[in-house]
Amino acid sequence: MDHAKATRLLTVLLATALVVSVVHYTDNYFNYEDFPQSETLPNPSAGLVGFSWFLFTAFGVAGYVLFLRRSYSLAALSLAAYSGSGLVGILHYSAEGMTDAVWWRQAHVIADIVLGAAVLAFAIWTALVLSPREGGSREPA
Repeated sequence: MDHAKATRLLTVLLATALVVSVVHYTDNYFNYEDFPQSETLPNPSAGLVGFSWFLFTAFGVAGYVLFLRRSYSLAALSLAAYSGSGLVGILHYSAEGMTDAVWWRQAHVIADIVLGAAVLAFAIWTALVLSPREGGSREPA
């Protein structure tokens, strides 16, 4: 896949992940009491949930910009960090009662998890396929 195609894929992936994360984190922040709390793991406060969205999103933006600049190693690291924004949603299911949540809440949490996995897969692909070429040709085969 050439850089232009990979950039288009990353653009769609990150734009979709960003929209879903806005819905998920907004719901989690403003309706914090409606999310089941884990009895075995630490439960982040609503404030930490809100703050973490901004932190994760900063990594996503950095990863995108670095990818555009063909700084693939740093892009891969930043995108892997951003993927945590979605992957952390798995922890919702460590709390008893999450599977009883309304369908639309489960839909955005699951979508966020799937998109987090997709961003992580893209980051791994970038690290394994594109990063080794940074020192040589700037245009992947």
